[in-house]
This record gives sequence, structure tokens and C-alpha cells, in this order.
Amino acid sequence: MAKGLVIVESPAKAKTIQKYLGKGFTVEASLGHVKDLPKSTLGVDIDNEFDTEYIVIPGKEKVVAKLKKLAQSVDTIYLAPDPDREGEAIAAHLAEELGDGAKGKKKKKSEDAERIRRVTFNEITKRAVQEAFEHPRDIDRALVDAQQARRVLDRLVGYQVSPLLWDKVRRGLSAGRVQTVALRLIVEREREIKAFEKKEYWTIDANLAGPKPPAFDARFLGKGEEKIEVPNGEEAEKIRVALEKADWLVRSVDKKERRRNATPPFTTSKLQQDSSRKLRFSVKRTMMIAQRLYEGVELGEEGSVGLITYMRTDSTRVAPEALNEVREYIGKEYGPQYLPESPNTYKEKKEAQAAHEAIRPTSVSHHPDKIKQYLKEDEFKVYKLIWQRFVASQITPAVFDQTTVDIDAKSGSETFWFRVTGSVLKFDGFLKVYEESKDSKDEEEEELKHKLPPLEVGQKLTLKELKPEQHFTEPPPRYNEASLVKELEERGIGRPSTYSAILSTIQERQYVQKLGGKFSPTEIGLVVTDLLVENFRDIFDVQYTARLEEELDEIEEGKEKWTIALADFYKKFEKDLHYAEKHMENIKRMEKPTDEKCERCGSPLVIKWGKHGSFYACSSYDKENPESCTFTKENPINLPDLDSADTQDTGAAEEYCENCGRVMVLKRGRFGQFMACTGYPDCKTTRRLDQGKRVPDIPLDELCPKCGRNLMIRHGRYGEFTSCSGYPECKYVKQNFIGVKCPDCKDGELVEKKARKGNTFYGCSNYPKCKFTSANKPLAEKCPSCGSEFLVEKNLKSGPVIACPNKECDFERPVEAAPAS
Repeated sequence: MAKGLVIVESPAKAKTIQKYLGKGFTVEASLGHVKDLPKSTLGVDIDNEFDTEYIVIPGKEKVVAKLKKLAQSVDTIYLAPDPDREGEAIAAHLAEELGDGAKGKKKKKSEDAERIRRVTFNEITKRAVQEAFEHPRDIDRALVDAQQARRVLDRLVGYQVSPLLWDKVRRGLSAGRVQTVALRLIVEREREIKAFEKKEYWTIDANLAGPKPPAFDARFLGKGEEKIEVPNGEEAEKIRVALEKADWLVRSVDKKERRRNATPPFTTSKLQQDSSRKLRFSVKRTMMIAQRLYEGVELGEEGSVGLITYMRTDSTRVAPEALNEVREYIGKEYGPQYLPESPNTYKEKKEAQAAHEAIRPTSVSHHPDKIKQYLKEDEFKVYKLIWQRFVASQITPAVFDQTTVDIDAKSGSETFWFRVTGSVLKFDGFLKVYEESKDSKDEEEEELKHKLPPLEVGQKLTLKELKPEQHFTEPPPRYNEASLVKELEERGIGRPSTYSAILSTIQERQYVQKLGGKFSPTEIGLVVTDLLVENFRDIFDVQYTARLEEELDEIEEGKEKWTIALADFYKKFEKDLHYAEKHMENIKRMEKPTDEKCERCGSPLVIKWGKHGSFYACSSYDKENPESCTFTKENPINLPDLDSADTQDTGAAEEYCENCGRVMVLKRGRFGQFMACTGYPDCKTTRRLDQGKRVPDIPLDELCPKCGRNLMIRHGRYGEFTSCSGYPECKYVKQNFIGVKCPDCKDGELVEKKARKGNTFYGCSNYPKCKFTSANKPLAEKCPSCGSEFLVEKNLKSGPVIACPNKECDFERPVEAAPAS
């Protein structure tokens, strides 16, 4: 008989743990959660202190039955899911299902508590696992309550707000307590960009030479001791003219040593950000890989080894034994100058869980290069990142010699002030192993570019060249995955373990799209955000959402009762819900007037809401009248803004595979074009062209007839089109002329067009002056029967025919037949 039954979440984790526990234990996997709130009902009794109705998840009955059967033949059940709120909840639900006593006999709760024990470990190593089994504990009810509070909060919002969206906007939409706030940040950033007014400014750099090389660039700061900005070209030119005759002297030289400290080992969010920037992996992909590294990877004769500590953490703490090991490694591999006198320590965030550690390798002896042969390419990349960051975190600072030189340019009675700062790396320190990625260039990178000659105060300099340059202020950038995770963390929205799900959900719901790797809200994302923020002012407020996260932490620490926190939340939520039910705008019935006219009948167009978003429709349409005008066309709001920097970047920027980080290329298959990973057959990632990212534009040799710039093949919602590369200055779009004069105005040419629904029709090039349209392709032939100025090509079930468009004329002939004489 086995000593005990050990239950973990995954088979991979079970396999690794079984090796460390030996024959006395049976290790089984629950395959994640075994119980949850029912899908068909709310599952929460609001009037009875939020009593919850948890059921065995459909499809998990066999798993639970197997675990129950195994539990009957053991003395002790060890519950070993992950060491966090979710893991504690899984353990609690398993205890409920397996707590009927040994060998089928009913037991008291106290006897169950002695028989069912909880074990946790931050790493899956022999030492950590065996130590955990030597110190089993009871299930932590505060942790379970915190998880249950989050689950109930999310259920209340999801189940009571989503139906409103189904009713007012369209079926299939969802609202989430945290996902909506994340979407709100993206929408607000987009509107900030749209509202941004660029401002002109100029920089003036002087290329100067001292007595010894090299020459260097110094930047204009102001006059005398006062800093001034150069607002326009006129001012820049005045300064340039004055500087041509100036005498250049070194005003001051400031030399100092600057130290740059190592960065702490990874927390979850920092790993997600660095992996996104350096490896171009999505947050979801990074967490999947980290999960595999944590649960265990086969390392040849060593068998299955957990390579990293638990990957969902906001702590930078490191276990003493790990510190001792890494310090010994640094001293041996890099030398004593790289080893600080005492271990580097890092400030913890207020909400960081003290029991957790930072993400680190379970042993620095598993050097990435040594185990590379056993790892998949993406596993190696992520593991190397974690290993390097951890080792670097315990190395001495990098040291730079920084020199700042102020320079006077005296011209008549005026003195112009210039400055240059240069840095030289004196000792690489932790940079020998790892350098943190950044969203954009900083001052330090600029300083390292400047190589300065030896300079002294009062020394004369020679002007070689003046370089005035025009600039414009730029709006804040759109969020990418790394910067959005950073923003969520800094604002206290969600927790690192939830970021992957948040980012996935807002993309899967098509609330956002990625343009050049950056998030841009879709029309449905804008509509949903506006409706929810306007009608639920408390619940989807950024500060309130952050405060709720703090309350969940307080529940976990046992400082607050979970039902009291939920009752406070529900007071606000219920008030907002009643307001929204009465006042939320019904977008389905929206009909906004516009100044545009119908291309077919000349009636005013209105904006309506349909299955795929808003569109223009003819106001004369009457569903009761089959003869009324049915004209519709695309609303430009649904198309990417071709003037935005992010959108234009997509044409030139490479797209990278979210699974392995290799370049994606455009390919053509039996169902049309698609993007595919260049790592095939090792990586089989593909993406349809309609999955939220633009296809790269293709430049042509053909010139624009309006401005002379090159034309480009672009990809719109309904396929390829050719337009000027000078957009938006030149809005020329090449039209597909069919070689037939317009029969109405006699002046324009007929062109092939695409309607909003994707169907082809034919219209006059003089639109909107001429409203001629035809659903069938016109031909430059007169009807031999009635004299109509043109015939049309129709596709009938019996085959294609050429027919007269005149309804009173029945002329028709097969396409193959010769024209009548």
C-alpha cells in the first residue's frame, strides 16, 4: 500500500515529483481546477452572504472518481497544487471531494484535516519537495477566500453586465471587471493620440574640434546661463548666422564616476516585459514556456528536472541557499572583482507575497549552454533570459566615467551655451552577463555614443559644422504588450498571474487589434468602453479597480472578511447596474444622420449599426418596400488610420512569430494569402490575414498620375487595392477601369468597385456628380433589339449570358456567341 496520495495539477509536474518521492507515494494530476461555479446560472446567492454553488466541472467527473478511488486505499492525501491563490483553491476543492474518510468510511472533519494535508514548494527540486513533505500544513482559508472573492467578483460583473451588451450592442460580447479597465487604458491612449497637436521645435548641434581628436557634437541649450527653446526655423536661422562668427571656448569640464546597479531577478511582470522586448514573445507564450520550465524538462540521464522556481510571483526575494550558490559561482567563473562583499538585496513591493521567491534557475550549475541540447528553442531562450538576469542580479555595479562639458560660443555681445556629455564604460560589472531591455533610448545610450577628446577649461575649439534640425513633438505611443503590462502593474490593476488572460481576452473578443505590434482599439472596443465607463462610473474606474486588488490582498492576509468586501462592492455595482438598465444607449437601433448623400438615389446617408460594426446606409430604405434603396457602404472608422505612425510602420516592419520569435513571411496557399513562420517545419505557426494585423504594403515601380510618387499595393478589409505612397497628402487610389464610357453622363469612365459586403459592382468615375451604378458588368455594345447604349454580362444558373439592361427588352445571348450584325 502506498504511504500517500499526492495530487498536483499537471502530468509533467507529477512526473518530476514522483522521481523525488519514491515508491511509497502515488502522484496523480487533477488537470487544473476540478470545481467551479456553474456556467448556466450565476451560482452566487447574493442575499445569503454570497453563498457559492460550486460543482464538479463537466468533463472532470472521471478525474474526480479516479482520485476518490485512489484516496480510499491510502492513509494520507497530500495536496500539492501551485503555491498561490488558485493553487490553494484547487486544493480546497479537492479536499471537499476527497474528504469522506479513508476506505469509504465517513470521518469527522478533524480526522479529515489530519488525513488531508497541504504541501507547497517554490521549486520542484529534490531538496524543496522533500522539505515540503516534512512540513505539511492545513489548507490556508484566507488564501482560498481571496481566490473565491476574485472569482465571485468576476462572475457578478460578467454575468450581469454581459447580457446588457448582448441586448444593446450585439450577442457574444463580454464585460470583465479587469479586462474592461485594461481596454479603457488602450482607448484613452488612442484618444490622447488623436487629440494630440504636434508642436514644432528645433535643435542646433555644433560639430567641434579640440586640440586633439576626435571631433564631437555639442547641443545648443540657451544663452548665457538661461535655457531656451528654439520654436521655429526663423529663430534657428538667426542663431545659426550669429554662431558662424562666434569664438568657441570650453566653459567648464565636470568629470565624475557613475555607477549603475544590477536589476533585481525577475518578477512575473518583468519577465513578461523583457521577453516581449528581447524575444518578441507574447505574454501568453512566455508564461506557457515558463510553466514547462517550472514543472520539469527531461535532461538526459538526470531525468525530469524543474529548471526554474515558480513563475507567478511579485517578489524579488531569493532563498539563502540560492544566494550562496550563485555567489560561489560568480567568484569562481568571473573573479572576485565581480562579487559584492554581501549579497545584493532589493526593495519589495508592498503587496509582494513574502512566502514567494523571485523567478530564478533552481540551480545556476544548469548553465543554459550546457543543457541547450535538451531544450526546445523557445525554452532555451526564456531559460537563458532567466538565468542571466538572476546571475547578474548578484554581481557588482557597472562603472562609467562620465564627462560633461559646457561650451560658450561668443558672438558680439551674446554668449550661446552648448553642452555635451560623454560616458566611457570603465568596469562592466553585471553588464558582463545581462542588460535590461528598454522601451526607448535613454540619455545613457546617447552619452555612450559621444567619444570626447581631452578638454580643459578655457581651451579654444574650432567650429567644423552647424547642424540645425527641425523636429515635432510626438504623441504618446500606443501600448504594446510589454508597455501595457508595465502600465497595469504600475497602476495596480490585476496581478501578474492575470495579465496573460487579460491580454488574450481583449484580442479574442476583437476589442483591440495589433498594428505594428501595438494595440489599437477596434470600433466595437470603442463602443463597449464608452457604454460601460459611462454607465458604470464606479466599477470600471481605474483607481477603484486598483483598490479592489488591495482588498483582495488584505483578505489573503486575513485582515478583511471576503463577504464584507463583496457586500461593499455590490452596493456600488447594484446602483450602477440599475442605472445602466434604464439609461444605456441601444446601439442596435442607432441611426445617426450625416451630410453624405447616397450614391444611387441621392438621399441623405445615415450611420447604422450591424453585425460587423457601423456602416453607412441610405435613409430612404424601407424594409416594408422592396423597391426602396438598399445602398450601403463601409464606415471609414472601421479601417486602419493610414496616417498613423504605427500603421505605416507595419508596412516596413517585420512581423515576428509569437511562438518562436522568428520572422513571419507572406505566403500564398489554396485559400489565399497567409503569414507563416520561417522556422517551418520546426515551427508551424501560421496566421490568417484577417486576424488583426496588416499585411505589409508592396511598393510598385508605377508612378502616381497625380503627384509622381510611387504607387503601393495595400491590403484592405476586402482585399488588395493600389494607392499612392504619399497618403495622406495624396489620396489617389487607382481605379479598375473596364474600358466603357458611362452611359448616363457620357463623360466618365466605368470602374469596377467593391461594396461593403464584398460584392462587386460598377460605377461612374465621376461619382458623386454621376450616380450611375450597375450590379452586372457593362459592355460597350448597343442592344440589337431595343437600341440600349450598352449590354451587360450576367451569370445565370444555366451559364453566363450577355443581356440587355432594359427590363422591357428580353434580348439575351450566350457569352460564346458572336455579336449580332
